[in-house]
Amino acid sequence: MTAESRPGTPAGAGDASPGTGTPALDPEEGYQRGLDSRHIQMIAIGGAIGTGLFLGAGTAISKAGPSLILAYAVAGVVIFFIMRALGELLMYRPVSGSFAEYAREFLGPFFGFATGWTYWLFWVVTGITEVTAAAQYVNYWWPGISPWVSALFFTLLLYGANLISVKIFGELEFWFSMVKVTAIIGMILIGIGVLTIGFSDAGDTASVSHLWADGGFFPSGLSGTVMTLQIVMFAFLAVELVGVTAGESKDPERSLRKAINTVPVRIAVFYVGALTVILCVVSWTEFEPGVSPFVAAFDRIGLYAAGAVVNFVVLTAALSSCNSGMYSTGRMLRDLARNGQGPAIFTRMTRRQAPVIGISFSAAFMMVGVWINYEWPEGAFAYVVSFATISGMWAWVMILCSQLRYRRLVARGALPASSFRAPGAPYTSWFALAFIMFVVVLMGIDEQSRISLYGAPIWAAVLLVAYRVLRGRNPRAFARDSRSGRTGKAAGQELPDRAV
Repeated sequence: MTAESRPGTPAGAGDASPGTGTPALDPEEGYQRGLDSRHIQMIAIGGAIGTGLFLGAGTAISKAGPSLILAYAVAGVVIFFIMRALGELLMYRPVSGSFAEYAREFLGPFFGFATGWTYWLFWVVTGITEVTAAAQYVNYWWPGISPWVSALFFTLLLYGANLISVKIFGELEFWFSMVKVTAIIGMILIGIGVLTIGFSDAGDTASVSHLWADGGFFPSGLSGTVMTLQIVMFAFLAVELVGVTAGESKDPERSLRKAINTVPVRIAVFYVGALTVILCVVSWTEFEPGVSPFVAAFDRIGLYAAGAVVNFVVLTAALSSCNSGMYSTGRMLRDLARNGQGPAIFTRMTRRQAPVIGISFSAAFMMVGVWINYEWPEGAFAYVVSFATISGMWAWVMILCSQLRYRRLVARGALPASSFRAPGAPYTSWFALAFIMFVVVLMGIDEQSRISLYGAPIWAAVLLVAYRVLRGRNPRAFARDSRSGRTGKAAGQELPDRAV
């Protein structure tokens, strides 16, 4: 029996790791502690380096020009505020359900239910986005292959990979991410060499003046830059994935702290730094929507073999992100099932502690990506990006709202303070919430992004109906504990695991 289910035990009491003051993980979560610190660090890096940077940046550059660098920097500050809010909650109570658990505890059972299923939707849609991008990367070499064929192949390949143990998953993600990190650093160094030494076909024209000489730093005006924030925020989606790894981390306090504190460095190097170098080497006017700016830059430099290598790297990035998506959806569905907010079958685990039914269910829905690529091979990426952005940002909103509620309870003495308090909170959290709402307004203005706002009310209606049905069938699982606000486990409704 866990501390939160023992009668008369306040929330957070009895859960501390000896000598640390940090709550220990629930031993009944049933996962293997197979992820080392190096796995967590590279998963954190790899989750934030994917399609949004390698493919989406091409569209954003064509709209905003060099000012896109500023957009990434400003959004990066907001992302750091969100991650520090998540870090404060993780050190209070690290659980694999992460922000769905926190929403359930601090905002109520419906918000936990909605957050878990919306985050599942986010990763399913993101998986569709990534296999869509991967299909485009394959066409760089073999334009005759239909995108839906590549999408089907990659979906099945990654599904099989996710049925292995978490240790092997961690190793795969470590090397996937290592390839991406090494490649981006290599791109930066080559770009600096072109600027300083002047070698290659772009050596005579490469100049820092490209940042302001070709129509100015804001060639489309400030409004053009602002309208790219939806694409920019999409690029940062998945940085919160480290929270889901808490249940399988050997040392969550040390590894999660480090992963969160290095967010500014990752943004400065992989986004701001890389784009700055690329836009100095090649004028922003030479980039086209739908074409990776990294591949285009190396083709312009004249290193055509390097362009092919970069294309392989961005293909790896897309597959890595999709792989992480299958990992997280399986865990999120299992968390929902364990709290009585999803089908009990999702609690089933393999002998290697992989949530096989949840992963299979998610992979089946990712097959929609194959159909999208079959029906709309040209516009598939634009359609799914807008859906992924709005569903992913919901998780950020829940993180911030949960942290604000947690802070109020700490101030009243109802809960212990976290050992990893977010600097500047609650003001930084309110600022981040306002920024997210501003991006949502921009999505409503943009004709292409508006489609996601049409789908949001439909998804909300589905969630509300499902919630009422499930609550009617099992009201105790949705009851809110008067002391801690926790549901499911607090009500004694945690479901047992089933091995398959």
